[in-house]
Amino acid sequence: MPERSREVRYHFQVPRPARSRKMVVTTATALSIGAALPRIARLMALAIKLDRLLQQRPGLDGVELARRGSISRTRLTQILNLLHLAPDIQERLLWLPPVAKGREVISEKTLRRLAGEYHWERQRERFEQVLSGRPAT
Repeated sequence: MPERSREVRYHFQVPRPARSRKMVVTTATALSIGAALPRIARLMALAIKLDRLLQQRPGLDGVELARRGSISRTRLTQILNLLHLAPDIQERLLWLPPVAKGREVISEKTLRRLAGEYHWERQRERFEQVLSGRPAT
């Protein structure tokens, strides 16, 4: 006798936090309240993932990876160039707090210029200038 499949449905309700309390915003709660992870944090994570993929599969090259991702080779290079940032800057980018609304503090264009600086100490100095809102020298 063939086994029949069953459909199981669950209904649950997530209680809303009280307005008077301060809430620690995590990734999960950020998405539920309309905030989003900063674009640059997502791009940094993507760069790390793509780099691992290229290391794990020796036959896979940038051209094939760009084709599979439906992006240009230039765009792939721009994303992977974020890996030229100092490791501590990369980590700070990954842990940027979610943005509810408004402009993000750090633009990708700024970080591309920063990644072109090969001295990590100078990168760190310029990164701090960007975070503080001062013009980079």
